[in-house]
Amino acid sequence: MYYWVQASPSDFSGTLPQPRSGHTAVIVGKSKLVVFGGLVDKKFLSDITVYDLENKLWFKPECSGSGSDDGQVGPSARAFHVAVSIDCNMFIFGGRFSNKRLGDFWVLDTEIWQWSELTSLGDLPSPRDFAAASSIGNRKIVMHGGWDGKKWLSDIYVLDTMSLEWMELAVTGTLPPPRCGHTATMVEKRLLVYGGRGGGGPIMGDLWALKGLIEEENETPGWTQLKLPGQAPSPRCGHTVTSGGHYLLLFGGHGTGGWLSRYDIYYNDCIVLDRVSAQWRRLPTSGDPPPARAYHSMTCVGSRYLLFGGFDGKSTYGDLWWLVPEGDPIAKRSPLEALPQNKDDSVHSRKESQSEGSAILELQKRLEISASVSSSGLQIVDELEDREFLELASGLIGDEVSNNGQEIQAVRDHWRKSAPSSVKLKELGPLLRDYQRLITRHYLANGGADLTPVESRFLGKDSHRFYHIKSASKLRMDDIPKLLEEYKQLSSD
Repeated sequence: MYYWVQASPSDFSGTLPQPRSGHTAVIVGKSKLVVFGGLVDKKFLSDITVYDLENKLWFKPECSGSGSDDGQVGPSARAFHVAVSIDCNMFIFGGRFSNKRLGDFWVLDTEIWQWSELTSLGDLPSPRDFAAASSIGNRKIVMHGGWDGKKWLSDIYVLDTMSLEWMELAVTGTLPPPRCGHTATMVEKRLLVYGGRGGGGPIMGDLWALKGLIEEENETPGWTQLKLPGQAPSPRCGHTVTSGGHYLLLFGGHGTGGWLSRYDIYYNDCIVLDRVSAQWRRLPTSGDPPPARAYHSMTCVGSRYLLFGGFDGKSTYGDLWWLVPEGDPIAKRSPLEALPQNKDDSVHSRKESQSEGSAILELQKRLEISASVSSSGLQIVDELEDREFLELASGLIGDEVSNNGQEIQAVRDHWRKSAPSSVKLKELGPLLRDYQRLITRHYLANGGADLTPVESRFLGKDSHRFYHIKSASKLRMDDIPKLLEEYKQLSSD
């Protein structure tokens, strides 16, 4: 059994990466997780954010080196590129900026945080995005497929990171259909390719293995389509496949509702390809899973998996989730728990957490919703930890804010003056969370004894009707006027 646990602010210190999709996140040197690039609200990113695995610290390194534009250090902004780590280096190739496909090639030395643009030799791959790549041993990189702006690709390139020479691999026999948005994962001597979007647009669910990548084996390069027993994943692209132990973990991605309907379906299921039994199986998980998404990243950190970012057709995510095995210290952690920041605060923080948790349990009982904190999945987030809330404040009043109290008040004043039709979709998440914060604090301020101070402002059982909603995506359009009405009464106190 594995458990989904949304990361708590106390799991990390430092500056978390901002929301994005189409980024890359790779483990470099077994001690660092490096997040690069991506896309948010039509803005392409070029930043680097690093997670120090030992110190549980996120930071933005000061990088040096050559740049591509206007004195910028490192690669230009991009998304849907490939990134592969070899030793202490992260190699970047291609991707997209706006409608332009990129074909430049970069390396980041993470020991000195220096970018270098590489001039490579041999059979140079064409510019592309949505390709897939993996390392071969500790020296070479293999890249497959992608989209060059005109056609889907099915070529295979191998890069020697010592000589910086590319070689297009000549493969005979049956070839997989061209594709992009797929995954390519090196498993011992074979490259496994799964899914993606193919020529003409269909989403695929086929699995292929490529041999002939290991020189010592003297094998003729060739593809084999694998049809494994078990519960195979549905066709998808924009998913992740992460290697951990004796299996590969596939998560998320998106498909379509069929040739006639053509609507997108986003996934949040976990499917395992068991390398020992050579079959597919569903990974049993407990806890509320993260919202469905594609073009996210999923990284193996010890015995845990760390999910970050992604896109669901409407929203770009910046949340962090752990997928942990049974027995992990955080496996059954309540979403409301905040782990102590340091040893001095441990006893005080634990008592505060227990007090608030029990009070909220009582509140849930009185509102006739789930009394189990862990099963409800509701997480009351402080304003200063609600990045969307703070970003909205910044957008409303820019640099005029001099303290956090003014930021919070500015957003609440904005919603108090708003008509339901003027509330933007991107505001619904912060609005719902602030509504839940206000209800919780009204109740806790009253010692958890009764709900009279809150209930006196509403009529009957309809009060607090949105307290149990975990995500704004669960709201209907006709809920927005009612939510805003309740919010205005709550925030006017």
